[in-house]
Amino acid sequence: MPPRIPTAADFSSLSSSLPHTIHFPSPPESTTAILLLFHGLGDSHAPFASFARAVNLPGVLAISIRGTSPLPAALGADGTHWGDDLSLDSTTGDMDADPGFKKATKAIMDKLVIGVLVDKCGWEVDDVMCFGFGQGGSLALGIAADIAGTRVTEASRPRQNRLKGVVSIGGPLPPSMVSTISGREKSKTPVCLVQVDDGDADYAKREFADVKSVKWKRSEVDMPRNRDEMFPIMKFFADCLATH
Repeated sequence: MPPRIPTAADFSSLSSSLPHTIHFPSPPESTTAILLLFHGLGDSHAPFASFARAVNLPGVLAISIRGTSPLPAALGADGTHWGDDLSLDSTTGDMDADPGFKKATKAIMDKLVIGVLVDKCGWEVDDVMCFGFGQGGSLALGIAADIAGTRVTEASRPRQNRLKGVVSIGGPLPPSMVSTISGREKSKTPVCLVQVDDGDADYAKREFADVKSVKWKRSEVDMPRNRDEMFPIMKFFADCLATH
């Protein structure tokens, strides 16, 4: 059977555990793919909901999700993050880029992707794209790497072990999310890395078979500010949507 177009009511059970904002394409019946948006460290889902509305990808249901853990009050009253913990990198003094993402991955995959989109509405895992900034980009890449070596099956049909595509702005692939099994195949999830260091891009290319690296004219890691910066991201999404 073809998938059912999700409604806001389908996600109501997640309102407390995974606060979110949904943007439907027009008309909602045109939905052919799902986009999950993950904000950066200390932010919330509201600005990313605005970004999803502005981008307004045709036929794409966009879900902006709030981080799974609140920041300590001293670091930001309303900010959240995706990590299992908050710690400083002993070598740089900066926030650890890989705090572990097991809690966030389990919540997003088990409750949202599998629980709602797959089991309740009949979509497949490879109907889902992810867009993340900073720590949210690392989470998006980590989810794709994490499911690459796992194929979960039902009595009726298989669940794919790849996503439709992942865009990460400034977020490297977290080593804690990479399988240690030797001889494993590379993930077939297409990946677009934006403003990611060359060393981190090379590391991602060891885990993903299809990696595009985008560098802007400016060096800052930030959300795209103009058409030139947004164009390669939109082209990547278009390519992902053109293939199943």
